Amino acid sequence: MTLEEFKETLTHPLPPENSSVQIKALWHDAKGDWKVAHDLIDHLEDSTSAHVHAYLHRVEGDLWNARYWYKKAGQPEFNGTLVEEWEHLFALLNQ
Repeated sequence: MTLEEFKETLTHPLPPENSSVQIKALWHDAKGDWKVAHDLIDHLEDSTSAHVHAYLHRVEGDLWNARYWYKKAGQPEFNGTLVEEWEHLFALLNQ
């Protein structure tokens, strides 16, 4: 699915079927439901989920916590805008 196709699903009531939990978290974040997005990945230990988790704490404005999760993910702290990071994560998750 392309980024544009994914963005079109934001008009739907549910994320695309068969999406990974990380993609679902990005979808809920884009819909403005940070809590649902966070709840989807908060308990997951893998590096991909940690990367999304870092982004979500950055959205929240909790940079200390975001840095912790970037470190757990083995990823550098993202320096672009939140929109750029959201799109970057989507691209990484769709490789």
